[in-house]
Amino acid sequence: MTEDPRLASVKDWLLSRKPGLADLDLDCDLIENRVIDSLSFLEFVFFLEELTGRELEATAGTVNSFRSLHNIQKEILDGSL
Repeated sequence: MTEDPRLASVKDWLLSRKPGLADLDLDCDLIENRVIDSLSFLEFVFFLEELTGRELEATAGTVNSFRSLHNIQKEILDGSL
């Protein structure tokens, strides 16, 4: 199975902002591991909105959708968030 090009774009975006990281596991907690911090979170949501072509609801109730590449694939790229 090949990687979704949209997910590859998300991974590339994240890695470009963290030069110390060589790769990201699909289940890596992006917030806990400080791949995304509070300053970059809104920029990240905007990037995902551009990638998906729709507005995303980033609230306390939906933050888990942004926590890992696996969740982003399932809930944002393939889902309805």
